[in-house]
Formats: sequence, C-alpha cells, structure tokens
Amino acid sequence: MPDIEHVVPDRDINPNRTADLRRIAGDLHNSEYLLIHTDGRHIDMGLFAEERMLSVARDTGADMVYSDYRETRTEGDGSVKRLDHPLIDCQRGALRDDFDFGHLILFRTSSFRAAVGEMAEEYEFGAMYDLRLRMKKIVHVNEFLYTVSETDLRKSGERQFDYVDPKNRAVQIEMEKICTEHLKRTGAYLAPEFKGLPPESRSDGNFPVTASVIIPVRNRARTVGDAVKSALGQVCGFGFNVLVVDNHSTDGTSEILDGIAASDSRLVHIIPERTDLGIGGCWNMAIHHPLCGKFAVQLDSDDMYASEDVLERVVEGFRLQDCAMLVGTYMITNFDLNPILPGIIDHREWTPENGHNNALRINGLGAPRAFCVPVLRKVGGFPDTCYGEDYAVGLRISREYRIGRIYDILYFCRRWEGNSDAALDIARINTNNLYKDRLRTWEMEARTALNLKHTEKSR
Repeated sequence: MPDIEHVVPDRDINPNRTADLRRIAGDLHNSEYLLIHTDGRHIDMGLFAEERMLSVARDTGADMVYSDYRETRTEGDGSVKRLDHPLIDCQRGALRDDFDFGHLILFRTSSFRAAVGEMAEEYEFGAMYDLRLRMKKIVHVNEFLYTVSETDLRKSGERQFDYVDPKNRAVQIEMEKICTEHLKRTGAYLAPEFKGLPPESRSDGNFPVTASVIIPVRNRARTVGDAVKSALGQVCGFGFNVLVVDNHSTDGTSEILDGIAASDSRLVHIIPERTDLGIGGCWNMAIHHPLCGKFAVQLDSDDMYASEDVLERVVEGFRLQDCAMLVGTYMITNFDLNPILPGIIDHREWTPENGHNNALRINGLGAPRAFCVPVLRKVGGFPDTCYGEDYAVGLRISREYRIGRIYDILYFCRRWEGNSDAALDIARINTNNLYKDRLRTWEMEARTALNLKHTEKSR
C-alpha cells in the first residue's frame, strides 16, 4: 500500500471544483495520505521532503500539512535567483480564501474523504477553500521543502485589490457562501440583528461640530496640503472641522499645516506629547479631542475627497441608514488623480444581511470610513498599530451595530512611491496577514461567546 498518492491538476482535474474533489476521493486507493499539487506548476522537491511532510503529519495527527517553499526568478540578465517564500501559521481566524498554503498540501486520506463526503453544495471555484475549512487540525511546517518558479511579479500594492476585481464577482459569491456556512458550523455566525445607537449620538448638541475629518500624518509634505485643502473645501449645511494629528513630522509637514491653520481656524493641528503613537493611537487622540465632532470621517494624508459634497453625503448616510459606521467607495488613481487599474473599489460583496459575517473573510472594508464617535468611544477605539487598525475597529463595530454603505465614488486613493504598502517584502506581508488573521480569531471567539450567552438567556 503506498503511503502517499499524488494529485496534479490538469485540463480534466480541477481541485477547486467540488465534483472533481469527489472524483479524486472516489479514485483513491488505500493510501494513508494524499498530496495535492494545487496549481499544476512544476515542483522541485527537496531532499526527503515528502518523507518530512509525512513524518510531521504522523507525529502531530494532522489532517492537513503545508510547508514553506522557495521560488526561482529569472533576472533581466538571464541569471536565476532563488528566493525564500516563508508562509504563516493557519489559525482559527485565517478565513481569507486567498490564504497562502503554497503549492503542495498533504491531506490525511481519511480526513479528506470525510470532508468531501460532507460537502452538499456544488462549487466551481471554492471547493479547496471549503475543504480546508473542514480540516480540524492544520499544521504548518516552517521548513523550505520544495521549489517552484515565480509567476506573479507584481508589487504588493498592485496585488492587494485582486479580490475586489469585478471580474471575480462570481468567485466571491461562492467564497462568501462557503465562509458563512463555516461560521454557522463553528458557532461564530451572527444573525442580522443590530443594536440601536446610544442616546448621546442622537443629538448634535453634545458636540462642538457635526463632523470632523481625521487625518493622521507623519512626513507627508508632498501630499498633506492637497488632503487638507480637499477636506476644508467641503460644502456643508452643518459645522465641521479638520483634525490633523501630526505625529512629529520632520520633513516640513508641520510648517505646511501651521500655514494653512493660520488662515483657516477649522484646521486643528494636533501634535501629540507622546512619541510612541501609531496610526491607531493618532486616531484615538483625535476622537477624544474636545473639538471632535459627532461623526469622524477618515482621510489619509496622501489621498483626497472626490467632490465638495462628501461630508454632506456621509452625514446624510448616517441618518438615513441608522448606522454606527459608514463606508464609501473610492477610485484608485496615480499621483495626478488619473484613474489606474483596478479602478473603482466599491466592495459590492457587502450586504446589509451578511456583511458583518463576510467581513471576517475579506481583508478590508473600503474607504472612506466614517464613524459615529459615541459608538467608537464605547467600543474602545482603535488598536495602536500602523496596519489593520481600521479593520479591527470595523470588525468590532459590526459585531453589534449596523454598518452603512455608499456606492458612489467619494474618495481618490492615490498610488505613488510614498505609499506605505507600495512594495512590501514577504516578511512584512506575512506580518500584516498574521495580524489580521489574529484579529479575526479574536473576533470569532467573541462572537462565539456572544452566541452562547444568547443561547443561555433563551433557555
């Protein structure tokens, strides 16, 4: 009896189709394990690599095993460069359907067959996603066990919007359904029932202005003036201001802000006494500032609002949709505001009924983001990080409150060499992904506990 059988995708076998997974399960012999080559690329196995995966699987009792790998890249001069591609551990909150398991996945045959036997839906794109969500124990071997050739040479800033590409809509519908069913099986699914807003949010009289634009900034002399003028240029039927939290800039940003503030008192230039704040900490300073309005509306220091009525529309959206957080639509542009691919990012995958569940699968909620400040203060504000802080607070709010949407373009997201995510290396990408997976893990635990509490109350 062979210890491992191999499955290599070809024109007849696609592991992302449920029907093909059933076919694979039916064709298996009595092997103990199944090794799936996920994309059919040529793989150069390391010395005794299969034996290593098999050993770890047996030692740990894993249902599924994956490992780090290396990539070869052909340089412009024809030379071949070999690069390490480390992966991250798969935890409960690793619900992204694009989680990187590499190009080889080892399954315990009995676990594979049992999971496939449980699949009731027919999927054309998400069968492997459905499969791995059904695995009870997944083990990551953080060793480089094989080598493949690199094919996606785009920078990180060019890849990050793939999942909201309109041409992938059918894929996203399937993935959302798979994730939602998984949340139901594991007790983390939330019904579309939302709390009302706290009493203090019902009156503008509790705040100095109705809305505040919040701009955290550090060393953005080239762009911050455009951002601030975009905010100050809003035309509204209510009072508003612009709170810029200047995190000790050293490149002339502070002087630019002082110059604008000297001629327009609506700009509040805040320089923290602390020197250890991240973006989240800057936001927390702003939302607890005595001049902060009832609604806090995001604007990054290198971006701009798309029109002069953005604040008016955002505040109207809060009132019409009775929500605690509201997210708009943005256009990706170059520095000169000319549209570039992928163009409009509107997060059409969001629905009022299931958006708060699907938020656990996707990697962001969109922009511009706006918040009802009493709710934001009540849930504890932002984690003091420089990545994922907005996603963290969006997950937290969506656990209890309604999130509204505006699907018209409100915001220009300018891509340029100064973007913090323009060209991240694999170590930083892994760190960022691990953090968001951890946020999702914590949120799933909180939602599971909330459901158990509701169940106990109903008894």
